[in-house]
Amino acid sequence: MENLTRESAKSSEAIDLAYCRAALYSALAIGFQAPTAENLARLLTAESRASLISAANLLYPSGEPDLISVIEAFPNPTNSNVEGLTAISAHHRELFGHTVRGPIPPYETEYGNEALFQLPHELGDLMGFYNAFGLILKPGQHERADHISCECEFLMFLALKENYALEHDNQEMLAETQKAEKLFLRDHLGRFLPTFASKLRRHEDTGFYGLLGELCLRLVAAECSR
Repeated sequence: MENLTRESAKSSEAIDLAYCRAALYSALAIGFQAPTAENLARLLTAESRASLISAANLLYPSGEPDLISVIEAFPNPTNSNVEGLTAISAHHRELFGHTVRGPIPPYETEYGNEALFQLPHELGDLMGFYNAFGLILKPGQHERADHISCECEFLMFLALKENYALEHDNQEMLAETQKAEKLFLRDHLGRFLPTFASKLRRHEDTGFYGLLGELCLRLVAAECSR
């Protein structure tokens, strides 16, 4: 009975950790979208920040890679009003621009020595990942598959699917999902993110998007190591 109890506790912990990863990836996906009042409310209120801090603490109890200090440095929740939205929207336009090749492109295929030639292949590979799990881009969004928000959202989906597989003891689904997560981090988000985050830090070290890029980099680096 003791062994069964330990196994059950271990499974419960894995379920919680998968949900924590989903929560953090969800925040990043929302944060890198074009800002709206609803998105800012989901990220910058005291309640939402407390939830993210709780998720980071459960996921990395040792304190490394110190996600909490970055979350705590997000803009004050009281500023997530019309004035705050206007300022963050202006920063979004300034950093990411109105075109694909803005000052800091949020698109994976804009990075690397062969950026001009890899677009069809990389977009096809990304769509292969999404389609394998029954996902498509929303027709009305008019966004490319390699946008950092889309890639974070896919990793959120995989974390939730891992959570489901663990809850239902579906080992085949669990193995398939974990394999996809490893390959996606290796071949996509984990590959271009260091350069993207570095550009953000140079342009806006302590601003909202600089902090968001730092949070994303720390989380993904830790997840790649895991």
